Amino acid sequence: MRVRHGSKLDVQLGTRIGSAALLTGGSGVTTNASSAATAAALTATLGLPALAWVAAVRLMNGMDMGVATGLGSFGFFVALWVSMMTAMMLPGATPALVGHAHSRGRVRSVPIFVASYLAVWTLVGLVVYALYRPHESLAAGALVIAAGVYELSPLKNHFRRRCRESIQSGFVFGLWCVGSSLGLMLMLVAVGVMSLTWMSVIAVLVIVQKLLPAHAAIDVPLALAIVGLGILIMIAPSSVPGLTRCEMTSVA
Repeated sequence: MRVRHGSKLDVQLGTRIGSAALLTGGSGVTTNASSAATAAALTATLGLPALAWVAAVRLMNGMDMGVATGLGSFGFFVALWVSMMTAMMLPGATPALVGHAHSRGRVRSVPIFVASYLAVWTLVGLVVYALYRPHESLAAGALVIAAGVYELSPLKNHFRRRCRESIQSGFVFGLWCVGSSLGLMLMLVAVGVMSLTWMSVIAVLVIVQKLLPAHAAIDVPLALAIVGLGILIMIAPSSVPGLTRCEMTSVA
């Protein structure tokens, strides 16, 4: 009886040790998967934008005509717009994408999130292509003023707050971020949709607003500066470099 009792205890002890080993091993596998997914997220939000900047610079070459800029063919514009959005919008999505990848623990969740996020911005591009026309400085100034007013609105603050939250869907995250960056993107389309300079300025502002919480001491002066720029464009468009065709021609 003693032998049988001892064997039973050995079996139970062995079972518990085996279970513990399985749990420990499973935890290690989960950690490794999360680390791989996080690395993939960082690669997507830092590596892809670098390549996209190179593509955007090449595609934009010779296209900037200020407010008189044309968009080119549909295929050309879509390729350029996707490159622009990848370059401008993905870096600011780093915290959300890293959090998403870490929580899912799967590398394949990263391209799905990125693709659905960029799909939203691609849809925005289709709207731009449908509505955009080369315009005068008066219209550009009015749009820039509207962009500045939007920056001060409660709707903008709501979207900006949601755009900084961890969201499981890249598509939903993209919708929030479109609402957050709507004013800045309107400003880009108004003053020079093919301008590398304005693209860089707007990209910096978008990234800062995505990574930092709203702060009146910064946001209010920025919005007022945008409104002031809009007024300046309306009353003295030649004072804004690269805005009007006449200036572009004289510089050339």
